[in-house]
This record gives sequence, structure tokens and C-alpha cells, in this order.
Amino acid sequence: MNIAVIDYQGGNVQSVLFALERLGVTTATLTSDPDVIRQADRVLFPGEGEASSAMRSLRAAGLDQLLPTLTQPFLGICLGMQLLGRHSDEGPAGGTPLLGMLPFDVVRFTPPDASHKVPHMGWNNLHDLHTPLFAGLVGGSAAQPAVLPPRAAEPADYVYFVHSYHAPVGEYTIAQASYPAGVPFSAGVRHRNFYGVQFHVEKSGPVGELILRNFLTGDLT
Repeated sequence: MNIAVIDYQGGNVQSVLFALERLGVTTATLTSDPDVIRQADRVLFPGEGEASSAMRSLRAAGLDQLLPTLTQPFLGICLGMQLLGRHSDEGPAGGTPLLGMLPFDVVRFTPPDASHKVPHMGWNNLHDLHTPLFAGLVGGSAAQPAVLPPRAAEPADYVYFVHSYHAPVGEYTIAQASYPAGVPFSAGVRHRNFYGVQFHVEKSGPVGELILRNFLTGDLT
């Protein structure tokens, strides 16, 4: 299987490559080459940092035109998920136009009081899970794929977040988390072949490893 990891100077790339190595993947290519990306079996789109600078890098590489045309399973991670939306409040006055691959707008968390901090940082649990991307997790609605080895016990469904902005819950939401004060947000999104997770799947221990394995081996069509 050929796996393309999008290279647009968006950060977080090395930890994703290490996570793939832990799963025994030796065919991942860090690339911004359109031909390599088009021919990949799976595409990973990691990201850290700020939306407007990330979009500048994508436009400079022509990736803003390429990515929406892809048809293979595609997974955006953290900022990579947010960039799939239409618009972000992050950036200069007026915010930042995004890739427009999913119908959501990215907004900043509004803490209700001083006890709730922004960014939302640390471990949080997932709920209302849908699609085979989350197969095998506690509370997941999909059956665990047969390609995965049996496990002695289900992992707790906690994953690692670091973000100040989020996508509200909508028809595209396939997983939710809550912050602050029980307010839900989209922890996972999907439109056609395009998936995204707001958390750092590569830093989320056994749960993140299971999600990443599901993405690589599951039927996500």
C-alpha cells in the first residue's frame, strides 16, 4: 500500500511518520508532488500551527487546487482537519478562507469562566462515534474490522487534543468531544472520502493507533 503524507511545512509530520513506523508501515512518502499524491492508496494530511500561514503554504505548492480533487481515503489531522472546512476565524481580520472540502466554519472556543482555559489541551474522551474509522472503540457504532488482531480488552476512548479553534457539530460530524462545560464540538468529520480528526491521532496511544490502523486497512468508501 502506498501512503502519501502531505508535505506543506505544516508541522507535526515526523510524529505521524513515527506512528506509521510503529504500525509496521514502510511505504509512507512525505511529499508535495501532485503525481505521487494522486497515485497513493491513502493520504494523510497532518498539521499544527495557524490557519492563514498553512493556507499560504498550500496555495504556494498548488495543493489547494489538488486536494479537493482526490478520490482515495484521505485523513486530515488537527489543523489538517480544520483546513478542510470553508472558513476559519483564525488569522487576520476577517479570518481565513479554507479549502472548502467540508461544509463547516471553524470558530474559536469561548470559555464560560476563568476555570476553562483556551487552548483546549490534554486528554478528552470521544462519544457519538460513527463510520468504520472508529471501529473497535468503546461506544463505537461500527463493528471491528476482521483485519485487526484480537485484543485482550477494549481501550478507553480517550485521545489527545491541542487546539483553540473547532468545528461545530453538524451533519458532517462522525465523532464528538465536549469542551468547555459540556459543550460538544466535532472531534471527527467526514464528507465522501474526506475524513478529519481534531485530535492528534499519532499522540493518542492505543486508541490513536487503532484509529490510524482503521484508516489504513478499513473499508472507508
